Amino acid sequence: MKASERLASRMKLLGTESAFSVLAKAKALEAEGRDIVHLEIGEPDFDTPGHIVEAGCDALRNGHTHYTPSAGVMELREAIARDVAKSRNVPVESGQVVVTPGGKPVMFFSILALVEEGDEVLLPNPSFPIYESMVRFAGGKPVFAPLRQENDFRFDLDEFRAGMSEKTKLVIINSPANPTGGVLAKDDVAGLADILREYPDAFVFSDEIYSRLLFEGEFASIASEDGFSPSGRTIILDGFSKTYAMTGWRLGYGVMPERLAGEVAKLQVNSNSCANAAAQYAGIAALAGPQGSVDDMREEFRERQDIMVSGLNEIPGVECAVPKGAFYVFPRIVGTGHSADELADMLLDEAGVACLSGTGFGKYGEGHLRFSCANSRENIRRALERVGDVLSK
Repeated sequence: MKASERLASRMKLLGTESAFSVLAKAKALEAEGRDIVHLEIGEPDFDTPGHIVEAGCDALRNGHTHYTPSAGVMELREAIARDVAKSRNVPVESGQVVVTPGGKPVMFFSILALVEEGDEVLLPNPSFPIYESMVRFAGGKPVFAPLRQENDFRFDLDEFRAGMSEKTKLVIINSPANPTGGVLAKDDVAGLADILREYPDAFVFSDEIYSRLLFEGEFASIASEDGFSPSGRTIILDGFSKTYAMTGWRLGYGVMPERLAGEVAKLQVNSNSCANAAAQYAGIAALAGPQGSVDDMREEFRERQDIMVSGLNEIPGVECAVPKGAFYVFPRIVGTGHSADELADMLLDEAGVACLSGTGFGKYGEGHLRFSCANSRENIRRALERVGDVLSK
């Protein structure tokens, strides 16, 4: 074997995101002249609000074009600490905040810092695929807690409890959830906290990146439960990509116990040094400025979701629950007679509709597809018509 082909064996443990694979295939079809409706990628299709863009431009003009401290500029860390303390009703200090280039490094670094060979990590399934990928890469063992449509894609507390053991080093929670749009209510979170109190050595990783994209009720964070503040055993992942339509700015953050924050910052030093300087000043403006754009975007996603759910439920063989957050729908398609992989491929090849197979989010995603609502109402209606035409044949 050539030296250039001899990779470390651990590289076989890394997975990927099917969204980017499907996007690449869809773009190739477009290059051939095909008309594709993109419902595969998980990013808001809105522009970053103008005052945030101006703050980023001003930062560049004012010379913020250099390295920053690895954990982020202090002004942003303080702003994040204030925002999280207010929204989760917990004390947070700037020393607990690490600013990262997007949200994924918070997953990557936290799992690398905590999980050792043989440690168990309890995580939802279906869920964001990078959770499982990183757990395996770190040598951990993923243990799955199923999310089912019959339970509004919430944890069954008995199954959750059954997944815990003395080997559990980390528990991952995501609400509102990708890919299901499921949301954990306050009673759900309280029930999880009761179980987790029986395992005081297990850390909790709460992915709250969609916390501002909630369609009903109040957001419930496990960090608000007694004994689960970020100063103790909880890691909060949040960021600017989804809330402020800033995916390309690459700006996220983790809030965690201060000692762990130091180790996460050390991992950042050894990888990407720091987040983009100008983007960090844009983040300060996002938190401090008007929030109307967030509310407007959420309401638009709600309207699009209603169109998507209604249209899918009119197609024979498809059953779509109403999501309570994020900007995805996760319809059950077992009645079509096709597997998730088969139908996702068929819809792209025959209908020009790009969506994702539920199996890309784990084994319990079989029988489902994920459609993103991050496209115009007109395009969503076109996609629904095309899906209906293909399945009526």
